[in-house]
Amino acid sequence: MPVRRTRRLFAAAVSAGLIGLAAVGCSAGGAPAAAAVTVVPEGHADVLAKLPAAVDGTRIVVGDAKAPHTVTVYVDPRCGYCAKFEASGGTVLAEEAAAGTVKVEYVVASFLDDRTGGTASARAANALRAAVEAGPGKFAAFQAALFASQPGSGDGAGDGFSVGHLLRIADGVEGLRSTAFDRAVRENAYQRWVADSEKAFEDSGVGGTPTVLVDGAGLPGGDALYDAARFSEALRDAGV
Repeated sequence: MPVRRTRRLFAAAVSAGLIGLAAVGCSAGGAPAAAAVTVVPEGHADVLAKLPAAVDGTRIVVGDAKAPHTVTVYVDPRCGYCAKFEASGGTVLAEEAAAGTVKVEYVVASFLDDRTGGTASARAANALRAAVEAGPGKFAAFQAALFASQPGSGDGAGDGFSVGHLLRIADGVEGLRSTAFDRAVRENAYQRWVADSEKAFEDSGVGGTPTVLVDGAGLPGGDALYDAARFSEALRDAGV
């Protein structure tokens, strides 16, 4: 990402009062790049399998709706940085949600489709929305599996996250595949919701993904998103 573009995005987000842990990430004007990531803890699948999820407007809320803190996460399924976050900071959020400390509100964007062509982000977002209907634990487990199975840049614009690919990912989440889920993925049943969620991302002013806010306020920028220990410390500093 060019330095000038990064600075413009940062300044825009600051002016909107929404700058979070997104100093490095995917944006409408820059390409994903590599970032360090810590190893996903063993046994994490057990945590994911128990997390409830519900749809609240354009957000998917994971955890207890009455949790004392709200963490808002903006992601795009095709964003490489979002995949790195899910494998590090995302595991911390899942643990916190399981403990009842936070609820996590995901805003699933699809702006990278416009930048690189195709509809892979929108297809994946539709599948994520469909997973919510399958019951507790299914969205959280499917989201983790989806980002872990993210197509590489060589898959071609629009070819990644095909219907077949999404259903194969779902095979790895016990109890997710069903007639209703498969139909929703094949028929793009939540197309309108996906468009509304993208608009919510655009209207937020955050400028890129992943972006993380705690109780509506941003955390210090940097690489802490991609290091579980540092991200956990940032949450503590934010009062979680």
